[in-house]
Amino acid sequence: MAGLFDHLANHRAEHHAQRWLARLMDQVGVPGLAAAASVPALLAAVDQHAAGVRDILLLGVEGSAAAAGAVLLAGYAKGLLDEAGTDGGRLRAAVEECWHRADWLTVRVLAVCALSRDDDWRQRALPLQPAPDAA
Repeated sequence: MAGLFDHLANHRAEHHAQRWLARLMDQVGVPGLAAAASVPALLAAVDQHAAGVRDILLLGVEGSAAAAGAVLLAGYAKGLLDEAGTDGGRLRAAVEECWHRADWLTVRVLAVCALSRDDDWRQRALPLQPAPDAA
């Protein structure tokens, strides 16, 4: 029975994380990634940050292989924003339309948004099946 409750809790956490990431994408990701598509330096910075976020979440978070990608990304981004005392709406307002001058935090959040749309990331971060016991 505990397995069923764990599965439901994990599903609920993933759904909540996906909704939170969708809001972040609307606030920051859509306009920022559109700007990055036309500003090579910003696109390169987002790509570098995305690689850093991937490394942190997959190599630096214990148990990350068993967590859904959306949960890892949302938790990471929420932690960044909470630490900075801001949210996606305020980040976007601070940047206005000058994406080429985005600060470290904004580029990092754009990287999270880019990863949230990346099929390879979502497939890589899917929960792994437990290995059968070697008897």
